[in-house]
Amino acid sequence: MSLRPDEISALIKEQIKHFDDVIEQKDVGTVMTVGDGVSLIHGLDNAMLGELIAFPGDVYGMVMNLDEDSVGVTLLGNADDIKEGDEVRRTGRIIEVPVGDELLGRVVNPLGQAIDGQGEIHTTKTRPIERIAPGVMTRKSVDEPVQTGITTIDAIIPIGRGQRELIIGDRQTGKTAIAIDTILNQKGQNIYCIYVAIGQKNSTVAQVVNKLKQGGAMEYTTVVSASASELAPVQYIAPYAGCAIGEEWLEQGKDVLIVYDDLSKHAVAYRTLSLLLKRAPGREAYPGDVFYLHSRLLERACKLNEENGGGSITALPIIETQAGDISAYIPTNVISITDGQIFLQQELFNSGFRPAIDTGLSVSRVGSAAQIKAMKQVSSSLKFELAQYTEMQSFAQFGSDLDEATQATIDHGERIRSVLVQSQYSPRPVTTQILTLFALKHGLTKTIKIEKMTEFMDGLVDNITAKYPEYIKEIEEKKVLSDALSSNLKTAMKAYVEQFERLQTAG
Repeated sequence: MSLRPDEISALIKEQIKHFDDVIEQKDVGTVMTVGDGVSLIHGLDNAMLGELIAFPGDVYGMVMNLDEDSVGVTLLGNADDIKEGDEVRRTGRIIEVPVGDELLGRVVNPLGQAIDGQGEIHTTKTRPIERIAPGVMTRKSVDEPVQTGITTIDAIIPIGRGQRELIIGDRQTGKTAIAIDTILNQKGQNIYCIYVAIGQKNSTVAQVVNKLKQGGAMEYTTVVSASASELAPVQYIAPYAGCAIGEEWLEQGKDVLIVYDDLSKHAVAYRTLSLLLKRAPGREAYPGDVFYLHSRLLERACKLNEENGGGSITALPIIETQAGDISAYIPTNVISITDGQIFLQQELFNSGFRPAIDTGLSVSRVGSAAQIKAMKQVSSSLKFELAQYTEMQSFAQFGSDLDEATQATIDHGERIRSVLVQSQYSPRPVTTQILTLFALKHGLTKTIKIEKMTEFMDGLVDNITAKYPEYIKEIEEKKVLSDALSSNLKTAMKAYVEQFERLQTAG
């Protein structure tokens, strides 16, 4: 057999021509069923949990179930044009969200797309929305406060950077207001804020954004919104997306505050998904892994040690109760995951005591470790005095004759309550809180009428700030009340008390 040179040449040329060709392997599946935002796919044997699946019409889905002969996918877009028999393909990418400083001041959906009408967000980096929480050895104990600007919280139920503090109560008791006040109070505190709205009305989210803009807070805040009109899968991924955005700043050694409003609706969205995916229902029809749903989210909030950058994520999850029932399934789950709870009571709200925080049921497991020393000095006995007042008050309503000590306890408790009443969207600087609590602690308000307490305290703070700015400066710099400063403050405050009483008598 003779070899012809022209044949060899043609063969070599053909091989050179296809030298750069790469064999591309495509993992393609077929839609078996589709409906209610859920699709069953046959043929994607190598799909990963949480992987994005591309459907016809530029619609994406997320893998949620990995069964023996099919894959359960939740759709993240309009499924009207998807039908049985359609071809789908794997993307090889786990669901991720854009991150970076470009998101500050913007309102985005859980996929990181802008929904505020201010144009596209150009980021260079993305992060998977799911991540294993930092290990114990990378963390350090919480020792630095997040000042909320709300006296009741900062004095009695302090929150530290890296803590998870639950805000819990019935609807319309001021849960979101506490979270918004806290975000407003972070101006100039070097804390990035993220507000995640889950299942809220678009109008409610717009009001929150407007309030943050008015307070100058949007420049350090990102809002992630999955409104009530969104599909259940989009609501489900919202808090994880918000957390991933925060983790980018955490790893840069920065402090982050993230609000999840609210995880009750998040659990409902997950229950909807699970039932559609034919997962077994358990208590209250929630799936068995609903505890893991929130624990893997909230465990990502932490304070890192110096070797790992020293950043922190502080989480404020919100849970809505029904008729004050904190023993229901989801509330008890989240209470057991978090480091304390701020419990809001309908009766207190209706009686005009706002923020309607029940100091008896509320607790911070971090406690005074998350307070500056000056605040510890003036607030150490506050919770006990309020508890005494509540007990004496309930006792006093059954009888008219009270001994002097009981009456003094009730009068002091009423003065404390009047100081703790605070208007919405008006957070107080920590120095203001310390001055007002100092006056209470040292009995300088005994002669002031209850109805005049607000006027007196406002005037007292203004008086000390104007006449003795060096006292304010010392508190801010040293964060402690020395014996000399305490003595000077008492003298200055007594002088103002006399002046105030003279003005009242003259008036």
